[in-house]
Amino acid sequence: MKKDQVIKSPIEITPLHASRLVGILCLSIALMWFDNHSQHFKPVRYALGYALYPLHLIASTPSVLMDWFGDSAKSRQQLELDNAELSARNLILGQKIQRLISLEAENIELRELLGASDRISESVIVAELVSVDPDPFSQQIVINKGSEDKVFIGQPVLDSHGLMGQVIDVLPHSSRILLIADSNHAIPVQVNRNGVRAIAVGSGQLGDLNLIYVPDTADIEVGDSLVSSGLGNRYPRGYPVAKVAKIEHFPGKAFAVVTATPSAKLDRSRHMLLVFSENASHVPPKTLWEQK
Repeated sequence: MKKDQVIKSPIEITPLHASRLVGILCLSIALMWFDNHSQHFKPVRYALGYALYPLHLIASTPSVLMDWFGDSAKSRQQLELDNAELSARNLILGQKIQRLISLEAENIELRELLGASDRISESVIVAELVSVDPDPFSQQIVINKGSEDKVFIGQPVLDSHGLMGQVIDVLPHSSRILLIADSNHAIPVQVNRNGVRAIAVGSGQLGDLNLIYVPDTADIEVGDSLVSSGLGNRYPRGYPVAKVAKIEHFPGKAFAVVTATPSAKLDRSRHMLLVFSENASHVPPKTLWEQK
């Protein structure tokens, strides 16, 4: 490139161009003035606006689409955040509801237990379930009361529905209970309706007791309530033990086969009563097994 060469602008403004620009500006100002102060241009403006509307719509479409996509992206992201927050809240509320249901069930159990304690004339203390013996052939549980609470071997244990079992081992702060359904347990009972006596022994299953040595002609019926008879001073007299569920008679047999369902909720009760009764003597562990 030569040094004396001059680079010309692609747009060259001449006096003619300047005069035309000034004229256009003056015309524009005049038209705006007349438009604001006169009604003669209103039809023209209306017609131009109507004719140019499609062009305006086409020109604004990219901006509208960009705004729509932006709002959609924000809306989707916000919806995902709201959904995650609502899911977390739902999980927390579900946990709280389950806890409230559990507390309500526990309160119902405690109220029933309180009602049962009001019907018992002896002194009682409330104990809570700590653990269940995992051995399927042993129906025993552990509670949170022990010798520090004056618990003794042979002490009767009840829930709000009936007799659960008897203390067989005592530690300072816990005790082991032999449930009435255990196959090593037996309790003298009588039919509440007429006083017919029998012995209810555990079947090894929480839902069944067997009545032994029931004469085939004994006045006992399905649905009869069985209560503790108090014989042997192992249990206080008159506490619910079971209800007769099934009676079978076999020709030539001297005794009927009688099955009963425990009154106590052996598989569900978490709270129970330890009864301090004058009739419930301190029985050595060995004697508990021998009296079956």
